[in-house]
Amino acid sequence: MELNQYIDHTLLKAEATLAQVEKLCQEARDNKFASVCVNSYYVKRAAAFLQGSGVKVCTVVGFPLGASTMETKRFEAMKAIADGASEIDMVMNISASKSGDWQYVLDDMSSLAQVCHAQGKILKVILETALLTEEEKRKACELAVKAQVDFVKTSTGFSTAGATEADVKLMRLIVGKDMGVKASGGIRDTATAKKMIEAGATRLGTSASVEIVHGGSGTSSY
Repeated sequence: MELNQYIDHTLLKAEATLAQVEKLCQEARDNKFASVCVNSYYVKRAAAFLQGSGVKVCTVVGFPLGASTMETKRFEAMKAIADGASEIDMVMNISASKSGDWQYVLDDMSSLAQVCHAQGKILKVILETALLTEEEKRKACELAVKAQVDFVKTSTGFSTAGATEADVKLMRLIVGKDMGVKASGGIRDTATAKKMIEAGATRLGTSASVEIVHGGSGTSSY
């Protein structure tokens, strides 16, 4: 697979404008990225702009803290899918995991998986690995497999650190060869992107996408 097909071309900053989202979509069209990832406010516009391009629209749910209720996440996902999203990146309930309420974490994942899969859509679960212990990362991945989500994802890009090769390798080890692993946060150049893929990533979340596919380096933190 070509490097461009690994990329979710991302713009999730609070100050993002419609003009910037349209530029993101045009870049995704031009480079044939796997998807654009935008906040739900822009899903309908992005879907219209990308119609017929083959580029999917991805959005985030429970972002960036993961602490909204299960019911709120379900509504967010259903609305986003109705607006044209094909992929949902949901933040795991990190607070519940830290409190030891792993049953809630599982139910939260399973609930969103049911919503997405009922409509033929993809669910990625963001673990926010920088905030988890090694054992918590393992447990979260095990529950993601049990919940039958489509991908586990490292980071929101809004926390204390982003993706690491070690975390990607661990996630791949736990979820096995069939589930997707998305590395995101801090991927700004071609060399880093290739290292994440070699570690086991099947998707990359980055806003430095154009630089990456053309061999340069970007400056964005996501």
